[in-house]
Amino acid sequence: MKKEKTLLIMAAGMGSRFGGLKQIEPMGPNGEFLIDYSIYDAIRCGFTKVVFIIKKEIEDVFKETIGKRVEDKIKVEYVFQSLTDIPEGYTLPETRVKPLGTSQAILAARDVIHEPFAVINADDFYDYDGFKVVSDFLDKETNDTTYASIGYLVKNTLTENGSVKRGVCEVKDGYLSHIVESSIEKVDGKIVATPLNGDPSFEMHEEEYVSMNLFGFFPTIFKHLEEEFPHFLDSNQDNLETCEFLIPESLQNMMKNNQAQVKVIPTKAEWLGVTYKEDKDNVVKALQKMSDDGKYPQPLWKK
Repeated sequence: MKKEKTLLIMAAGMGSRFGGLKQIEPMGPNGEFLIDYSIYDAIRCGFTKVVFIIKKEIEDVFKETIGKRVEDKIKVEYVFQSLTDIPEGYTLPETRVKPLGTSQAILAARDVIHEPFAVINADDFYDYDGFKVVSDFLDKETNDTTYASIGYLVKNTLTENGSVKRGVCEVKDGYLSHIVESSIEKVDGKIVATPLNGDPSFEMHEEEYVSMNLFGFFPTIFKHLEEEFPHFLDSNQDNLETCEFLIPESLQNMMKNNQAQVKVIPTKAEWLGVTYKEDKDNVVKALQKMSDDGKYPQPLWKK
């Protein structure tokens, strides 16, 4: 059964490695952004609303460049990821400027999302199949504490220009048993993952699954994140300058406490993204080819 579904787009990142605001960097044949392709594919897969998570400082430019392109195609709402949106009684160092991570970003949407939803990064290209499989999951799943992580083959998510952050997935009987946020790169022809939690690096097979922050959730996730947030801050009292409240770690805690289970739904979709400036040429060429092959119309948003 088709349901009302929201696409929640995390667009509050700073784009530090790329050196600018990646979310509004033209990539497509007619000046499209990567975020345009995500919204286009989501609409094709039955999503009925999009919620952008942004920083207040970029509200005007974001609405002018992205919001107005899609607001006549799908319902649009905005929420703000802010360093002041933390549990009562807690404070952060005044010198901190970076957002608090993906779990806090998702939590910022708690007052505007009351239906099943998918989460993505603004500056990644997920491919049509990624949206199709998460849409199907949200339509069919009846247990609102069963979530989905869309599993991308690690070989389909790498760049030749450096490391990328991915959630390395361990899967048992179709469900996530462990996920660890890692920095992954090719070294001497091998795929090497280095966990961000300080655990030792390890080699990955190219057919193993990673998370690209494409998740399928139900609104029950918000209560779990609200409950976990104070514990996260307490455990990072000595690291409040740089710590990040990340969704892979939140899911790990929920699974450990039997509060949720996470299906890993495979996709053969291939990632495109601009983690580094040097990635842009390859992304531009790939989007041009997809348009030439008829996968996407030119221009994407026809009047």
